[in-house]
Amino acid sequence: MLTVVLLFGGRSSEHTISCATAGGVLSAIDRSKYTVIPVGITLEGAFTLQPDDAELFALNPDAMPMVVDNGSRVLWPSSTASRELRVTDADGTTRSLGDVDVVFPILHGPYGEDGTVQGLLELVGLPYVGNGVLASALGMDKHFTKLALEAAGVSVAPWVTVSPAQWSRENDLWRRRASSLGLPVFVKPARAGSSVGVTKVTRAEDLDAALDVAWAEDGKALIESAIEGREIECGVLSGRDGGATRVSLPGEIVIEGDGFYDFEAKYLDDSAAQLVCPAELGDGELFEMQRIAARAFEAINGSGLARVDFFFTGSEFIVNELNTMPGFTPISMFPKCWAASGLSYPELIDELITLGVDAIR
Repeated sequence: MLTVVLLFGGRSSEHTISCATAGGVLSAIDRSKYTVIPVGITLEGAFTLQPDDAELFALNPDAMPMVVDNGSRVLWPSSTASRELRVTDADGTTRSLGDVDVVFPILHGPYGEDGTVQGLLELVGLPYVGNGVLASALGMDKHFTKLALEAAGVSVAPWVTVSPAQWSRENDLWRRRASSLGLPVFVKPARAGSSVGVTKVTRAEDLDAALDVAWAEDGKALIESAIEGREIECGVLSGRDGGATRVSLPGEIVIEGDGFYDFEAKYLDDSAAQLVCPAELGDGELFEMQRIAARAFEAINGSGLARVDFFFTGSEFIVNELNTMPGFTPISMFPKCWAASGLSYPELIDELITLGVDAIR
């Protein structure tokens, strides 16, 4: 049996979503194949040994799960010569948790999805699931993701990126740049996910307030043209043994009214949006979507997994975002798309672990 460290929680505003993902994985992972060590990172950044209890981390809109600091402290290997994980319990006793085969970091947002934890695991020589340091950092920063995709010939929505200092110092210049995008626009933090800090702006006088919301999450904000079109998403997996990148069937987000797929619609209000999977696309449209998704994944040097989000105008697929650790609860779009493609949630967990063990990033 393989020993898998399930790493979740973290210091970002997406802490609770990461915990809910942990609940899903704990409930579905094949216990005949894997010994699981749940390691939760508190909001303060402490690595703690958590109970192996899926119900404790179940997605509950009325009481979102969190990592509670129980006083334990997980100790990573001190060098690449060892894969032994240890823990100091709350009473001060230090004991071994055994050797680790692979780490499954299901962290969302800064200090987890952005290459920082990936760098830690590289330093101590532990194999891990998902994207490497470069792809994680690129995928986390929406500004640099767009630059990489444009360089690869992938269409993205027009945008400008601005910091509070730039907005204050050269306000007229940045307002002109923002106004050139037209209305409505979306204002979003450069480095956040789950639609945290995102505002749809339909009036110019609301732009400053939207920027303040985005800057509360990150020191840079994107102002991005709103694209009229269907919201189409798909899952991506690395190929096995040097094989071609694999892309799932598409899913579609159908929003009720004139809102957008915000945090509440994703996780708290199941009536705000419908996730339709598989989405209806013609054969040529499906081929083009899958081609572009693979191209985008390879443009950031992706490995393991990603979710690619598009606006489909009817004639063109425009990449909205590329998520290197997508929402992975059982109700999330990434596993839904792969289930529609013939890979169940437990099988998807198996595949990701296999790719992590064998990864060459």
